[in-house]
Amino acid sequence: MRRISRITVAGAATASLALALSACGGTSTSSGSDSDGDKGLAIAYDVGGKGDQSFNDAAYAGLEQAKKEFGYETADVEPTDGETDADKEQRLVSLAKQGHNPVVGVGYAYAAAIKSAAEKYPDTTFGIVDDATIESKNVADLVFNEEQASYLAGVAAAKTTKTDTVGFVGGVDIPLIHKFQAGFAQGVKDTDPKVKVLSQYLTQTAEEGGFSSPDKGKTAAEGQIEKKADVVYAAAGLSGQGVIEAAAAKKIWAIGVDSDQYKQEALAKYKDYILTSATKDVAKAVYNLAKSVEDGKPETGIVRGDLKSGEVGLSDSNPKFADDAELQAAIKTAKEKIISGEIKVKSS
Repeated sequence: MRRISRITVAGAATASLALALSACGGTSTSSGSDSDGDKGLAIAYDVGGKGDQSFNDAAYAGLEQAKKEFGYETADVEPTDGETDADKEQRLVSLAKQGHNPVVGVGYAYAAAIKSAAEKYPDTTFGIVDDATIESKNVADLVFNEEQASYLAGVAAAKTTKTDTVGFVGGVDIPLIHKFQAGFAQGVKDTDPKVKVLSQYLTQTAEEGGFSSPDKGKTAAEGQIEKKADVVYAAAGLSGQGVIEAAAAKKIWAIGVDSDQYKQEALAKYKDYILTSATKDVAKAVYNLAKSVEDGKPETGIVRGDLKSGEVGLSDSNPKFADDAELQAAIKTAKEKIISGEIKVKSS
């Protein structure tokens, strides 16, 4: 358990304001005396920020669970436009300096910043979501087999399409998103080789807005729908909202990503057109890291979630999806074969 008494909740608002101010730029805050407080989990959001109904919001759900269970002070900090690795590092160092533990960077873009901050604060546990490159005794690399969930999404798409054409919209043309595309395409083709998969990436870099531009996602999905796609799967963060909007407007199916997007309040008016979502339990990974620190046995190294662990999969909130016996049987068979190793899902 934690050795130092907790900060009282009464000071949370003031501390949060100070944190927000200190994390918005300026010079490095890595020097000087550390906070005497013992605060809990803090997260620094990826592009798109809180409210993306996807990746970042899943991390926030993990933070909220930890806050409720452990009763400590948490913090969550937004990214800024055009920020550098130094800006990210300053944000993480500020959180560690104030006594937060663990400190999690949500997204691979935090890799350089996490590595540097972890060296400066060796007694703080850091976590990074979607990056497995950092080897440090106080860093947990929280990664997932997204391609496995995407394969199941491909099975669902192939079994659902009436036009034999489905679409994939990736936010940014990077290896992480290639995993989603590869798994999806393989799942489609293994299920029905005659189904065509249309694929498009929104941008080459995250800085161009691939993960944060619903308008780009909407335009891409509209283009695929014009080419007869009647199921469209997006792995594009906030941009995926535009894909879902386009699908709903044309009354075709969308497949969400990361979070169960059928349940997202901001997407409620589109939910009847969200067939399922290829989920990865970022919330559980973030919470588990916080719990490991709370228990005095911090996770480190690569911590992987997959179909077998239940940390990736397909949501079944939409009754039209859940009640389709033939579709569910096909997904169940594919899931069992992936877990057993009979099906090896490609990641690129």
